[in-house]
Amino acid sequence: MFSGSLRNRLAVLFGLIVLGAILLVYLAVVPPLEGQLRQQKVDDLLQSARIHVQPIAATVGRNVPQDQVRRRVRAAAARAGARVTLLDAASGTEGLGLTRSLDSQPEAEPGDTRFPVADEALRARHAATGTEPTSRGRLAEVAIPLFDGSHVAKVAVFSDGLEAVDANVAFIRRRILLFGLLALVGAAAAGYLVARALSRRVRRLELAANQVAAGDFSTRVAVDSDDELGRLAGAFDDMQRQLAQLQIARAQFIATASHELRTPIFSLGGFLELLADEELDEETRRAFVEQVRGQVARLAKLTTELLDLSRLESGALELHPETTDLGALAREVSQEFTPALQRHRSSMEVSLPGQPVEVDCDPERVAQVLRILMDNAIVHTPPGTPIGVSAARVNGEVQIAVSDSGLGIRRQTMPHIFEPFFTSNDDAQGAGLGLAIASELAGRMRGRLVAASQPGSTTFTLVLPS
Repeated sequence: MFSGSLRNRLAVLFGLIVLGAILLVYLAVVPPLEGQLRQQKVDDLLQSARIHVQPIAATVGRNVPQDQVRRRVRAAAARAGARVTLLDAASGTEGLGLTRSLDSQPEAEPGDTRFPVADEALRARHAATGTEPTSRGRLAEVAIPLFDGSHVAKVAVFSDGLEAVDANVAFIRRRILLFGLLALVGAAAAGYLVARALSRRVRRLELAANQVAAGDFSTRVAVDSDDELGRLAGAFDDMQRQLAQLQIARAQFIATASHELRTPIFSLGGFLELLADEELDEETRRAFVEQVRGQVARLAKLTTELLDLSRLESGALELHPETTDLGALAREVSQEFTPALQRHRSSMEVSLPGQPVEVDCDPERVAQVLRILMDNAIVHTPPGTPIGVSAARVNGEVQIAVSDSGLGIRRQTMPHIFEPFFTSNDDAQGAGLGLAIASELAGRMRGRLVAASQPGSTTFTLVLPS
């Protein structure tokens, strides 16, 4: 399962991260620490050797008995806390060489001790330091050349085991590995537990997404934290709520559209049955034909509005902007309503500024908005109500307004006038799509449609960016 896979992956990931951190700590601490401790041991041995080698150096080039030299070697070893080996420098066929003459611990000497630092001190004619591996462990060594006049006569080697250093390093190594192993186990367990908690939350989102995909919007996702998954759950819950609202709105839209289409269709069916009656007189038949023509016009307008609204909501409507004089456009559209105004016994006054009101817009869509607003003003006002149309440029915006002196829009109705299929209770004319389409068109043109109404005055204003 996805959740199990996530748990295992995060547990392994946490373990690998901790393992990498342990390796980095081990490599960053143990080798440098071991080298530092060994070098510190060598430096301490060098300081001690330079102090305690003086009694031995005083015997070089003098006729000092061997027993006295041996006593001084052992005394220097005791004071320095190290083994002291005295080597004689002699010339041979291969040049200068060293041979052992005295040792503070001859019985403890491992056979594989070569003292390479002594050769280095002989060649360099100054103290040399280093370490040497032996069968009894690694030794810290300091070689100091002893001069007889201008040439090196002897080399004193101070050596001491590095067992304490190795023991300290081994202790630290064991501690790092032990606590690293505990941290590794703890990290793997913590990673598994954290991953399990996360996977449960992701699983809840997965189940909710599957339900949404199946069309079930009833389940809500609990927002139980403020982290990334919590914010994702909140966003998912908001999306689910919006989809549920959209589903309800779509169902309502379909039901309302079906009702609006069914009414003229049923009406047409009834008139066709009446027209089939052969006993109808000619005058009644003409009246029925006019009724049929009106229902067909209503049906054509409704289907056109539904198509326009669908294209707007889906984003399929294309705009073709061009420089347009809104004053001239308003005058042309208002002239189209001359017959309707005469039937309504109303007048339309067009108020335009002296200069052209030009703006980049789609003239066809602006004209469509004006037709909707003018038709709305004629249809929803009593006969004889005057209507006004004006265009102006205000505060960097272009405004074109259609106003009437009708009864006005009720205050409780105002928030809903741009909703599809909304009609007031006392006004059953139209399907309630015109203002919704006009508002959508205004938004698509980066503008807005504003309504203001009070008893005796209603104004719809299309505002476009200049």
